This record gives sequence, structure tokens and C-alpha cells, in this order.
Amino acid sequence: MANSYPRRDQARGIWKINDITKNIKEDGTYPQQGGAGKGFSAGNNNSPYILIDVVTIKTTGNATDFGDLISSGSNATSCRGNSTRLIFIGGNPSANVIQYITPTSTGNASDYGDLTVAREMIGGGSNTTRAVNMGGQSPGAGNVIDFMTIPTTGNATDFGDLTQSSRQIAGNCNPRRAFAMGGDTPSATDRMEMVEISTTGNALDFGNLVSAAASTPQGCGSFTRGLNAGGQTPTYLTTINSFNYGSLGNAVDFGDLTVARRLMAAFSDTQRGCWAGGTDPSSDSNVIDYVTISTAGNATDFGDLTANIQSAQSGADSHQGIEEFYPRAPELYSPTGKPLASGGGVGDIGMYHGGGGANTNIDFIQMSSLGNSTQFGDLITGTQFTGSCADATRYVAGGKEGANFLEYVTFSTKGNAANFGDFSQNAERGNGSSNSSTRGIFQGGYNPGPSFINECAYITIQTLGDTTDFGDLTVARGSCTGTSNSTRGLCFGGANPNSLNTIDYCTIASTGNYTDFGNIALSVKQLGSTSSTTRAVKLGGRTDSSPNNTNAMEYVTISSTGDTSDFGDLAEATRGTSGVDNTVRGIAMGGQNPSNINTIQYITIASTGNTTDFGDMYRSAGDGSSKSNGHSGLS
Repeated sequence: MANSYPRRDQARGIWKINDITKNIKEDGTYPQQGGAGKGFSAGNNNSPYILIDVVTIKTTGNATDFGDLISSGSNATSCRGNSTRLIFIGGNPSANVIQYITPTSTGNASDYGDLTVAREMIGGGSNTTRAVNMGGQSPGAGNVIDFMTIPTTGNATDFGDLTQSSRQIAGNCNPRRAFAMGGDTPSATDRMEMVEISTTGNALDFGNLVSAAASTPQGCGSFTRGLNAGGQTPTYLTTINSFNYGSLGNAVDFGDLTVARRLMAAFSDTQRGCWAGGTDPSSDSNVIDYVTISTAGNATDFGDLTANIQSAQSGADSHQGIEEFYPRAPELYSPTGKPLASGGGVGDIGMYHGGGGANTNIDFIQMSSLGNSTQFGDLITGTQFTGSCADATRYVAGGKEGANFLEYVTFSTKGNAANFGDFSQNAERGNGSSNSSTRGIFQGGYNPGPSFINECAYITIQTLGDTTDFGDLTVARGSCTGTSNSTRGLCFGGANPNSLNTIDYCTIASTGNYTDFGNIALSVKQLGSTSSTTRAVKLGGRTDSSPNNTNAMEYVTISSTGDTSDFGDLAEATRGTSGVDNTVRGIAMGGQNPSNINTIQYITIASTGNTTDFGDMYRSAGDGSSKSNGHSGLS
């Protein structure tokens, strides 16, 4: 079990490497700061309406009295907050009241402010600084989303709208995203919607609950996995749904509650999820159930509340592990909200930018988990026929059509790109890029004139600035592809103007001209590539003969030289695909056949064989570029 560590504002909190390692192995997190792992249930539909109960989540046992709300908080929603302040929102009948407690001090709630619209049965969630409230029961205003800044008391502010009005919904969140799940619209729905907590705007469709539409379910979760349980369809449900916060898609079955019921309270820490109270067809309940979030299965008895309740509000002082981690440097986190050093981090985030007719979109996937890509942000300028490189924390895009500038994003922070520097010359249609853990190289290109170039230029990925000359390819070319392991960069194929079968290589840490490596079986341009620490795989491409596109995959051993060997086939003949990779899996994203496609497919690089379906890009695109935050085994 993870240890609890001192807060930053407390004296002498020094982390030991073995402590951090122990935490990562046991629960996939860094040591937890703040928060004692307490779960709270507040208000209900039975007298007294203002009761606040508390449990310690990591143990089992009955709840104890914490204090009272200042007014009735009966609205079956998850409260918002962090280790120093928990916020309860709305009330029954539809009220605009916001009230809060200090979880470290037993006692009654205090006034916080008002919602933008009076309502009850609200979904949503929070990180440590912002709380988002989604939907709820209110005449003509059930699609409202508003938010509060948790450390500062005051009234809520408009955030955006749900896709449709909904009440009696379950809230859930990780540090990045807040969710509204199930509910009434006014009929029961299985819809799951989400917003990015740090932004403002309307909610987006995320997927659907595992089976039946459900009103009045309740949600909790860990840092990466969300759970949603119970509800009414109109029968009362025992179903526990599970979904991955970072991957769009439908929920899957996790197990069952001990008792079918709805209108429960729910709370969690990084390891346990709990549901408390609620009502079944015959009576209100005091039952508390729990599950181990990392392991699918049925719930187990935890203990009892101090009273039979339904429609309580609920939350925890460290719920969902919300940004309560040390070290808390932003660069240690992935866009999935998981620490980079564990699972969803270094070596697991694949980025794709541009393509599809000079698109500005940047999207990402979590390579260890099958699923669709998710939008990360936007480029400064739309681009096609481009290159990219990356280290563990930063992704750099370059080779704009008719332009010479580079731009970058940080893996840990979703958002738009910023200026990095300039190329020494305009070099579109490059798409040949390799890198080590510190240095990125852009290989060849097409300099409008027209003329193909053999120039290779490099950057130090963590240092903003212009490119520096690296050396020359053996043959000037554009529309080539590059990949690498930690020491050697490869450049495959391309055109000048006819398709080429050339493979060149360089030692990334040194500057100088490239050396002949061997040949591809077919002369091809607009191809992709992917690699592990030992093997590089060429993906598809376009030949000069009809039919132009090929589905062929071929591989080489990076540390040696020689011609390619057959690997297998892509799902369809494709040009303009781009590859990302971790130490095990190579992934081909997008392409053209002949129009832009949204296919994502993968291979296990150490073996040979045809691709397997991974998911879909959220937009169709070809001739973009991609890299990962630990590609080619750099992690």
C-alpha cells in the first residue's frame, strides 16, 4: 500500500528513491501528498437531511459522524475538492447553494457561494484547483456546466453546455477530465460526456455505459480508471462499469455491487472505490461496498453508514488520486493524467500532427491501450509532408510547406504548439526525422524551386533555437521517412523525383554525412516507419508503377547493415502513413488510399506478421508526422 508523505508546505519532506519505486510498483503512482484517504457522505432524503459521515477508505468499518451541512444537500452528486477543501453543490429542492468543509477538521460546513443556476443531481468533478459541475435537475437548464476555483470562495462561473440536458447523472474525474454519465434526458440514458477541466467549452461525447441506460448511478475511480455503478433502468442495477479516462470509448463490465440500488454516495482513493447508502425498491440503505479499482470483480462489504440514506452527496479528500503526487513537476505527467514513469508515461504516448491537406491538428494515443486517438491541441500553422522528433517530455514538429519554422508541445500539457526556432532553409516534404533522447535530426526534403535537398539538420530537443547542419544524405530526396534507436538514425526511401529504394544511416551523437545501409525491396516514397531498440520496420508507401500504393512492410536490424526482409502486410495498401512506437509495439497512423484514412493499426516489432486493428484517428489524415515520448526504446 502506498505511503502518505508530507505536504510541500510541511517541514522536510525528502523522497527516497526506494519509496518512490515502491509506490510505482504497487499502485502506479508517486507517493501521495496530503489527504488522509477519507471518504465523505453528506445530506440525504431522510431526517436529519444535513448529516455528514466519514470513513477511512483504506480500512474497513462503519462510518462516523463528521458534522452537518448548513442546509439540505440532498442531490446525489459527487462533491468537488482537494485535500484541504471539499465542496458540496446544489440541494433539494433545486437550490443554488455551495458549501464546503475542511476535511482535516471535524465540524460543520461553511458557505462557499452560489451556482449559476439552482439545481440538484449534478455530475462532474475536479482537480486540485478547479471544480466543474455538469447538468442537473433544473427547469430548462439541465445542460448547464459551471465551475469554481476551489481555493477561492465565491460564485460559480459559466463553463459551457452538455450535448443534451440531463439530470440524475453520475460524476467522475481524473486531474484532466470531468465526466457526466448516465442520468435522465428525461428518459434514462447510457451516454458518457466529458470536458477538459482546465479549459472552458461544451462537453464532448466520450462513449456509452456497458449495457442499459441508467438514471441515478454514481461514480468514483483511480488516477486512470473510472467506475460507475448502480442506477435504475427502471429495474435497480448492481452493474459496475469501468472505463479508461484517457481513451475515448464505451465502458466495459467490471463486476457487481452487493445490493442493487441507486442514489448512492461514492468515493475513492488511488486503490479502493466505495459506494455507500442508496435506495432499493423496498427501503433506503446504510450499506457501504468497496472494490479494488485495479482488479475487476464484485464488490465486498465495507461497513455501514450511521443512518439509512439516499440522494447523498459524496467525495474524498484524495479522491481519484487527484494531482496529489510527488514529485509534482508537470513534465513528469502524460496527457492521460498518469505519471510518465509508470504505464501511461514515458514510451507510451504517441503524437501525430498535421497531414490531411495542411491540417493544424495534433492528436495522441496511449500505445499500450487499444483505442481511438484524442485531440491534444493545434499547430501554429497547418502542415503536410512534415517531420517530427521527441524526447521524454517534448515533441517538436517541423518542415512546413513553404515555411522554415519549428514548433513544439510538452507531452504533459495538452494545448497548442509554441515556436521553437527555424530551419536553415525551407524544407517541406521531408518527413525523414530521427532522434536520440537528446537530439533530433530532420533529413532531406523538397525546397520549393523545385529542388530536392540532401541536407540534414539537427536540434537539441530541450533547447529552443534554430537548426544546425548535421551532414548530407547519400542521395538528395524528399518524401522519405526516418526512424532510430537511441544511437543510430535511419532514412528510408523517398523521391528525386522518382521513387528510391535507398536506406541511409548516421550516428546521432556525431555530425557528418550519412552512410549507405542497404536497400528496400521496392523503390517507394511517402512511406512510414517504426522501430524498437533493435529493429526498424518500413510501412507501406507509393511506388512509381501502378497500382501505386503498397501494403508491404519490411524490416532491418538497426545495428547492422543490409537490405530489408519481409515483415508482413498493412491492412490495406497505403501511402502517407506515419509510425509511432514503444519498446514493443509499432503503430501506423493514418495514410491515403487514395483519399485520407483514419485507420490506426499495430504490429509487435520483435515478431513478423500482418497488422492488427488499434482504433481510429478522430480525423482522417495522411502525410502527417508522428513520434512518441520514448520511441524506439528511448525510455
